[in-house]
Amino acid sequence: MADIAFLLLVFWLVTTTIESDEGVKRQLPPPVPEDLEQQEVKEGDVYNVRTNFRDELLVEKKVLRIDELKAGAKDFLVATGDGILNPVRDNVVLNDGNMMYPERVWVRKGELQILELSYLGAGQTKRAAKVREKIRAIELFGGDYRELPGSALISLQTDRNTSYDLYLQVQNELEAAINELRDELAEAKFNMSYAEMVERYERSKEPSLLDRIMAVRLVYPQRISEAEPRDAGATYY
Repeated sequence: MADIAFLLLVFWLVTTTIESDEGVKRQLPPPVPEDLEQQEVKEGDVYNVRTNFRDELLVEKKVLRIDELKAGAKDFLVATGDGILNPVRDNVVLNDGNMMYPERVWVRKGELQILELSYLGAGQTKRAAKVREKIRAIELFGGDYRELPGSALISLQTDRNTSYDLYLQVQNELEAAINELRDELAEAKFNMSYAEMVERYERSKEPSLLDRIMAVRLVYPQRISEAEPRDAGATYY
């Protein structure tokens, strides 16, 4: 009987699938360097997403359905162009008095090469490496591109009584917006989706795949800032 019980226990351990905890997979940002230059934050650089105690979704002080959030986030990220796929979002009225958008700036190879040499001459190797990443992205894309300002981000704040289900839905929609834009860009330039490139790199650790992944991330960085939840019943209007 003891042998049979032991065999049954081993069989159960081998065949049973243990469910993982439900949550949001996200890499935490690195520590902020002490010498980081402070950037001016313009009105349109932050996309404000709020939830209240009634499980209402408030985006830029307007009530939206959860299925409208992804499209709004995508418009925020590419409304003023990205220099690769869509110069300007066709269905967006820029700076119409109701919604402002971050102004993307050109990333040009010639200017970066001069900047890289100046950093190397000053012994600032880390900054030179960051510049080199952008130069490599231009080479992979086949031309200059436009990047978001460093201050551009999606800001999420919830109420303490917001349901966990809505919280997860909001997180999923925001991440889906970024991932879909990354997939579009990767498929247009590298003939494979961003998700496929990441999966292949995790298996092969091929440097060329990593270069492409980093290039796509430069155009569509994942910047989702999560503020401390507000007290129950706080107004957002």
